[in-house]
This record gives sequence, structure tokens and C-alpha cells, in this order.
Amino acid sequence: MVDAVPFTAIPDLAGLIEVQTEATVSRTAFRSPGVRVVLFGFDAGQELTEHTAAMPVLLQVLSGRLSVTADGRTEELVPGGFMHLDTRVPHAVYAHEPSKLQLTMLDARQ
Repeated sequence: MVDAVPFTAIPDLAGLIEVQTEATVSRTAFRSPGVRVVLFGFDAGQELTEHTAAMPVLLQVLSGRLSVTADGRTEELVPGGFMHLDTRVPHAVYAHEPSKLQLTMLDARQ
């Protein structure tokens, strides 16, 4: 019998999502109790209009350049850029160039 490995390693998250022409695409890359990682691929000029999340989220840019407007303030994020948003904070995302984004949703209720 093989013991379960107590961790998950993904060597290249950015490689799991592609940027498609004139589109925004998303893909769940990882799910475990209390956390879900969703990847987004944005073509230049694509955006997610203002919305909220029912849980705290972490945003990290994997490639490209994105503007994130949260609670009335806009921050420009490049690779390595990071943002934390509390539950229900209104936010929107705009891609200045083809970009990839990692969204980590944190749900302590699970």
C-alpha cells in the first residue's frame, strides 16, 4: 500500500492556462478543503467587471500587466505582484497586455 503524499506540487502554474485571442479564460488548478486556486488568462484589453467574492482571496500576477481596482483604488500589478482582498470587497481586473493571474480563494468554513 502506498501512503498518501501530504502535499501537492505544481511545477509551473502559468503553463496550465493559455491566453486566448480576445478572451478571458479560467481554469481551476487546485482544490483542497479550505482553498481553491483558479488561473485566469486575459488577452490585452480584456477585463472582469466589478464583482465581489464570498471569501477572502489572494491575487498574484504570473505574467503580463494587470490593473486591479478594489474598493475604489487602482493598483497596477506585474509578475510577482500580489494583492489580498477581504470578503465582499468590490473589485475589477483589467489586462493591459496578455496576462496570467492566479486567484487563491480561502474558505476557512471547509
